[in-house]
Amino acid sequence: MSAAPLSALETAAALREGALDVHDLAAQTLEAAQGVGAQVGAFAHVLEDLTLRQADAVAERLRAARSASAREDLADAAPLLGVPLPIKDLTQIAGEPFEAGSLALQGNIAQVTDGVAESILAAGTLTIGKTSTPEFGMPCYTEPATGAPARTPWDLRRTAGGSSGGAAAAVAAGVVPLAHGSDGGGSVRIPAACCGILGLKPSRGLVSPGPHASEGMGLVTDGILARTARDLAAGLDIIAGPRPGDFVPPAAAPASFLTALEQAEAPGPLRIAVLREGLAADPEVHPAAIAGLERAGELLRGLGHELTQIPAPFTPQQWEAFMPLWTVGAATIDLPPEQEAQLLELTRWLREQGRGFSGVDLARAFGGVQALARRTLEELAPYDLVLTPALAGPPAFPQDLQLSDGGADFDAQRAFTPWTSSWNMLGTAAIAIPLHREEIDGIELPFGIQLGATGWGAEPLLLALAAQLEVLDPWPLVRAPQQP
Repeated sequence: MSAAPLSALETAAALREGALDVHDLAAQTLEAAQGVGAQVGAFAHVLEDLTLRQADAVAERLRAARSASAREDLADAAPLLGVPLPIKDLTQIAGEPFEAGSLALQGNIAQVTDGVAESILAAGTLTIGKTSTPEFGMPCYTEPATGAPARTPWDLRRTAGGSSGGAAAAVAAGVVPLAHGSDGGGSVRIPAACCGILGLKPSRGLVSPGPHASEGMGLVTDGILARTARDLAAGLDIIAGPRPGDFVPPAAAPASFLTALEQAEAPGPLRIAVLREGLAADPEVHPAAIAGLERAGELLRGLGHELTQIPAPFTPQQWEAFMPLWTVGAATIDLPPEQEAQLLELTRWLREQGRGFSGVDLARAFGGVQALARRTLEELAPYDLVLTPALAGPPAFPQDLQLSDGGADFDAQRAFTPWTSSWNMLGTAAIAIPLHREEIDGIELPFGIQLGATGWGAEPLLLALAAQLEVLDPWPLVRAPQQP
């Protein structure tokens, strides 16, 4: 793979213009997935047969659109046609492996295709594979029981984050230009920050989980990881949209996020709150994470925005209203009793905690999270966005997070990711942007920032700001795996 590969949109344009052959692209990407992708633990499964069938279908569509006008029509109808875009192994594709990082599902083949995967496949992308995820997507690191762990290419000793760790590693290492992920407590933004790329968690209700999954309260949503803001917008266009039976009303959205981004004027002046205190925990924040926050603040002030430092709108103790929802969710995973012993310690601990809550406890938790979200959003209403570090420190060493005691493991995760999960509770969009880098023990590492929305439908604003920052203070697009 090239040291500076094409973006997703550049790749699609090159395919339409005949400057790039889709079969060559498929072969090169599959080779990279099995080479550099294996180095960073990006894929749970490489899907060669599916990808080659998809390449045949793309080639036929491109042959049918030989004229310039037809190519323009194709650019509008299928802007990512032929682009490699892998799908996380928490999302099902009928007839393909679906193991969710767990020995309890080892060898399982999906019987249905989930709605988000349907949308990605219908866009004419090349799936390449199912990206690695930790067991059932529970932790903020990607150490699956079924395969290789996901590592940030910046330092192969350190985690790629989770639970979309494989997706982030694949994008950051240059295997693919963008990838699908999902986010229930930061699972798109955490790995984006660990790997030095962009990661967007959309607003609640923007991306339907249907038809085979229920959104419940809507803490979890599908998202996109990419290296550029334009690719992020194009990926969001593919997955956004409601489906029949959704509990959560559709979020406000433009007809096309990419078109809105390309036509957008410079946003501002905006009122941006700066939050240094943790929300899920109150850890000691690494000086480089604070330096990243200050770097972002300086850039944003230079763009004419007004920044105001604020105290935490709630305490870690109040954040714990989230706990019954998360642990009961783990407890509801339908597994035969004999498979319980196959689960990892964290999963068993979460399930045990979840079984300890009654229906009344769960109802109170739903009410408690909603009340917390209402109060917080009312308090944040004077501001357009909230700026925080993405993480409390550099990409972590796995042994500092994956601990032998489930409760200690969960507490370590809270300390590492004290901001991200709060935006799942609030329901508004949030983005991780890889603005800062510093050397730690002689190795350069990424330190991202998070911009969290305070109101609904803020995706165009977040994308526009990311695009501005991308031009003003560019980040490395690809990182070759570094083995200290």
